[in-house]
Amino acid sequence: MELAGRTVMVTGASGGIGEPLCAALIAAGARVLAVGRNEGRLRRLAQHLPAGALSWVAADVATDEGRAQVVRAAAAAKPTPSVLVLAHAQGAFGLFADQSPEDMARLVQTNLVAPMLLVHALLPVLGTHAPASVVVVGSTFGSLAFPGFAAYSASKSGLRGLTEALAREYADTPLRFQYLSPRATRTPFNTPAVDALNAELKTASDAPADVARHLVRAIERGTARMQIGWPEKLFARLNGLLPGLVDRSLRSRLPAVRKHARRSPLSTTEHVPHEAQPR
Repeated sequence: MELAGRTVMVTGASGGIGEPLCAALIAAGARVLAVGRNEGRLRRLAQHLPAGALSWVAADVATDEGRAQVVRAAAAAKPTPSVLVLAHAQGAFGLFADQSPEDMARLVQTNLVAPMLLVHALLPVLGTHAPASVVVVGSTFGSLAFPGFAAYSASKSGLRGLTEALAREYADTPLRFQYLSPRATRTPFNTPAVDALNAELKTASDAPADVARHLVRAIERGTARMQIGWPEKLFARLNGLLPGLVDRSLRSRLPAVRKHARRSPLSTTEHVPHEAQPR
C-alpha cells in the first residue's frame, strides 16, 4: 500500500512507540490522526512533527464515549482514514491468583473488547477506501502464552484470533487485516519488575524507532502476519506445532517468573503500544 496522501489513524499514539511510529508514517507520506488518553503528550507530539502532518484526539477507546469521539474525528478528517493502526495496550505482570477481578476485566476490555468495537464502528469509514487496512499491533504473547502474563496473553491471543477471522471474512474485499507482533521494546511500558525479569532471562529488546520502521514496512507491503525478532519467531511457531516442547522450556523459567511477579505492584499501566516479552 502506498501511504503517501493517506490518513492513518493510530491509537496509543501517546505511548512508548507512539512518537517514532507517527514519525515513520509521516516520513512515508501519510497524514496521522493520533489517538491517546494523554492530551499533553499528544500536543507535544504534534509540536515535534512537521506542521499539519498530525492531528489528534484525546480519548479513551476503552469507553463508549471515547470510541464515539474517535469515530467522529475519523468522519471529520480530510481525507478520512484508510488505515487504522490499533497500537494501544494495557499491560499487567503478576501471578494470576494475585490479580483482582476488576483489573483483569479492565485489561480484557481495553486490549480486546475495545479494539473489536472500534473496528466495527469504523467499518463504514474504512469501506469508502480501496484499498484499506486494519493493522493490529499484537504481541509475541498472542502466539506464545507466558507465565506471569496470563490475562495479558489471553487478551492478545483473542486479538490475534479476531484479526485472523476478519482477514478471512473480508478476503474478497479491498479491506485487509494485519497482525504485527513486536517483541520486548525498550519503553516505559515495562515495569521495573518486568525489566528485572527480562534481564535475568537475557531477553533481547528493540529500540522503539526500529520497531516503528518494521511496522511501517509491513503496512506498506501488506504483510498479513509478522513476528519481529529471533528466536521469538521460532518459539511462536514451535508453540503452534509442538506446544509440549515449549511447555518444558518455560517450566525451567518459572522460579524467575514467580520471584519477579511477586515484586510487581500489580498495577495497570497506561495504554501504550509496547510489549514486555521475556522469551
